[in-house]
Amino acid sequence: MEFKNDYLSAQAVRGQEETMGKKAVLRGMLGFPLGIAIGYVITIFISLIWGQGYYSPCVPQLIDEMGSEIRAVVLQAALSGILGVAFGAGSVIWEMEQWSIAKQTGIYFLVSVLAMVPVAYITNWMEHTLAGFISYIVIFAAIFVIIWVVQYLIWKSKVKQMNSKVQRKE
Repeated sequence: MEFKNDYLSAQAVRGQEETMGKKAVLRGMLGFPLGIAIGYVITIFISLIWGQGYYSPCVPQLIDEMGSEIRAVVLQAALSGILGVAFGAGSVIWEMEQWSIAKQTGIYFLVSVLAMVPVAYITNWMEHTLAGFISYIVIFAAIFVIIWVVQYLIWKSKVKQMNSKVQRKE
């Protein structure tokens, strides 16, 4: 009987892994155009703040390195799409119910950093110095923590509301 339970348990885990894999692929595919869209919106906001009335699609250093503005914009759009894939596919980490919130957070942060830092380096979103690298990681981590805390508080509030509805029904 124990062997059968172990087999069924292993089958359930495999089934969950296949479902998570399919979700990761689908979210990754949806993440590509979303990443491009978010990247484009960010360039609009940056241009509004620092563009002095002009639209700046990417940093001047990237344009210089790529040899033309259109090449720089195409590269940045593609890399923004790849970021969307990484963040979208990585979001299935939050559904790994057998993992602790600390493990989910740590792995998602690692996936995010491993995607973000090379893109930031290639697109010149960070200075190409040790200090630039470290400051970029610190800023990224701070933004990550702020978003995590906000999301945590939102979900905590939702759970509290659901619990109060359940208690009223009893």
